[in-house]
Amino acid sequence: MAAKLKPTETSMLLTRAATVADVPLLRRLIQELAEYEREPQAVLITEDELCRDGFGPDPRFRAIIAEQDGQPAGYAVFFVSYSTWTGSGLFLEDVFVREPFRGQGVGKALLREVAEIAREEGYHTIRLEVLDWNESAIKFYKSLGAEYLQQLRNVVIGAEALGRLGRR
Repeated sequence: MAAKLKPTETSMLLTRAATVADVPLLRRLIQELAEYEREPQAVLITEDELCRDGFGPDPRFRAIIAEQDGQPAGYAVFFVSYSTWTGSGLFLEDVFVREPFRGQGVGKALLREVAEIAREEGYHTIRLEVLDWNESAIKFYKSLGAEYLQQLRNVVIGAEALGRLGRR
């Protein structure tokens, strides 16, 4: 994915593919997102795991970094998903814009970049989750034409349940 310069009224916004050199920044931004979502203790991932999982021989995710005037403004993390109804798609795990940069088009630029990747690579959908209390995010996604699937509920089988399920 090529870096794209996007002028705003008074500054320059750049979106670019994250590299292994961005791992410390990516880990810091992930922690900031967790703090915003009121779950700072929930982040267990290490920089080593991010290196392996995003930039190793078999990447499990991709990331985009947004910079405004040379300052890290936000990020997006996504990976390939599959639906038996719609086929290949992307799952947008995170879109996060740091507070000083909100309302300046950073989130839209990140989503635009992921959408372009989806189109170029032949994916049919982008799926994501949003917290029910995050009204600004809900409003933002609706403004982009996102469809809400109210009938679906998230289910997480965590480490403890995995251990129980895996026992014979």
